[in-house]
Amino acid sequence: MTATADEIQRTEASTANNYRPLPVVLREGHGAWVTDIEGGRYLDMLSGYSALNFGHTDPELLAVAHEQLDRLTLTSRAFHNDQLATFCAELAELAGMEMALPMNTGAEAVETAIKTARKWGYQVKGVPPGQAKIIVVDGNFHGRTVTIVSFSDDPKATAEFGPFTPGFVRVPFGDGDALRSAIDDNTVAVLLEPIQGERGVVLPPPGYLRTVRQLCTTHGMLMLADEVQSGLGRTGRTFACEHDEVMPDLYILGKALGGGILPVSAVVARRDVLGVFRPGEHGSTFGGNPLACAVGTAVVRRLKTGEPQRRAAELGAVFADVLSELPTAEVAEVRSVGLWAGLDLATRDGREVCEDLLRRGVLANAAHGRTIRLSPPLVISEEDLRWGVDQLAAVLTK
Repeated sequence: MTATADEIQRTEASTANNYRPLPVVLREGHGAWVTDIEGGRYLDMLSGYSALNFGHTDPELLAVAHEQLDRLTLTSRAFHNDQLATFCAELAELAGMEMALPMNTGAEAVETAIKTARKWGYQVKGVPPGQAKIIVVDGNFHGRTVTIVSFSDDPKATAEFGPFTPGFVRVPFGDGDALRSAIDDNTVAVLLEPIQGERGVVLPPPGYLRTVRQLCTTHGMLMLADEVQSGLGRTGRTFACEHDEVMPDLYILGKALGGGILPVSAVVARRDVLGVFRPGEHGSTFGGNPLACAVGTAVVRRLKTGEPQRRAAELGAVFADVLSELPTAEVAEVRSVGLWAGLDLATRDGREVCEDLLRRGVLANAAHGRTIRLSPPLVISEEDLRWGVDQLAAVLTK
């Protein structure tokens, strides 16, 4: 038995079977490349579902983490720490907002946004107690807690996990008329991903996000933008909403906010939105811990330079060009923005293609069925980016 097979067998014997990873065991990573336990090297074209926007083991981010590790890692929010204010202030400024509420995972941030919207609906909009509604969209992916899967249309996410949380109304993604028809006096918010990542990088129709913004303003609702995957430089802008010149009422952020080092998430909003919370109404032992805040601040400061966004936009144009050259007989559709792409295959199974890519030294992800997703680190070189797509072309034409 190889070292890889042995390690996978040990993992399967002691770990719950909630994922189906590709058969590779990684040990080390630098930039856009990772190495497995047998010395094989792979180009990472997934980058932790965008959590590794700045690549593996970024030296500057690691230096910040190491320095903070030697000083203070956790206080809980029972006490102040000297990193929290800086992180929240600079993140709010980056987002054009006034306040931030830090958590750990993306799902926690989404739950925080839901609680914020409901609390705001009762306190500010005057919705009767227990009647608040939030509109969501088909094909959404916001996490896997019970409340979040309550409004999923993915059978894998919902089967045998009920009963579910009420208060959500689902409409088709991209359909402004359906959204308008779903609004009533008790609607407090619209929650959506500006670009649907888990579904395979599905972009909204032109003008749709502006329609959402206009309807939220007109009807006194909050626009909640889940930019856990699409935000922080991935699409060539700081936030995907910027492509349509739209400002939501609240951003939901995560993944890349932790620099690929530790889980960091946050909701960022105006003071009149996040100001509805009072002590004891929401919290997290690890949310806003000094280690997370130190790393998060370093990420925010890098994004303030604009360099990651510019790189994603420039390499994104190259990415779109080389993807457009893939054989049309094998690729039914390509959707890309910045360094993020979803490919619908004409005949091949996505998992099968990803396994073939693995054998050629490229890591990619099968979103579902015949769809694969590519999200290389923003630090990838143009040469490596082209090489990675060349391997995909070779797999598709074999």
